[in-house]
Amino acid sequence: MAAAASVYPSLENRPLKGTICLFDVDKTLSPARGSASPEMLELLSRLRHKCAIGYVGGSDFSKQQEQLGSATVSVTSLFDFCFAENGLNAFRLGAPLASTSFIQWLGEDKYQNIVNFVLRYLSEIRLPKKRGTFIEFRTGMINISPIGRNATADERNEFEEYDKIHNIRKALVETLQKEFPDYGLTYSIGGQISFDVFPTGWDKTYCLRHVEAEKEITGVEYKDIHFFGDKCFPGGNDYEIYSDERTVGHSVTDPDDTMKQLKELFQL
Repeated sequence: MAAAASVYPSLENRPLKGTICLFDVDKTLSPARGSASPEMLELLSRLRHKCAIGYVGGSDFSKQQEQLGSATVSVTSLFDFCFAENGLNAFRLGAPLASTSFIQWLGEDKYQNIVNFVLRYLSEIRLPKKRGTFIEFRTGMINISPIGRNATADERNEFEEYDKIHNIRKALVETLQKEFPDYGLTYSIGGQISFDVFPTGWDKTYCLRHVEAEKEITGVEYKDIHFFGDKCFPGGNDYEIYSDERTVGHSVTDPDDTMKQLKELFQL
């Protein structure tokens, strides 16, 4: 796949210039915490010749670089828009956009209240396995994982199946909602092992403000915003943007399904 954005028509000269396709990452463009296939990247390259493309993920930028880019290719060269942490950390045509800070919004005292509560809660539950990094601090949110983000792929799969039966994440989310009802936070379950905590309104719809800003930059108004994601049910971290009135939502089951739908929609 060509790395340089210059090999593509400018945004205002794409054949479908009023169209943009946005993608979740895990289980949409790549396996969970895995790398996107060459076939997926090649298909996205063909799509990019027709319309604008971008990804919007809850994880931090470094993880998306691992999953979508490579040691020699920056992920920012593969997409017109890169929205890490729901767009709180964003890039347009390889250049960074203004970022926003979760900790500045919430404040240190409230942040520590949540952290201390979660660590006490997790210390009192027993799981098949526990590893490390139970709370990951990010620019626009915190990510909480009962098993710990250092779990191996097999351990992640094991926890995912255990969680489907015992609702470990769901129970913790409900407890936090009751404990901190006035903090203005949203809790969103995504991926296999964790859930995100962020200010209400800072879900994946946050990235749409950057998409809408393109009208002032180049005159391109994206009237057809397609979003593809696998967690499109209420409580899933794709639900808000999937169901937003500004988008056309496409629920997928895995990367193969994403490719199938793209080929049918855009005759690729």
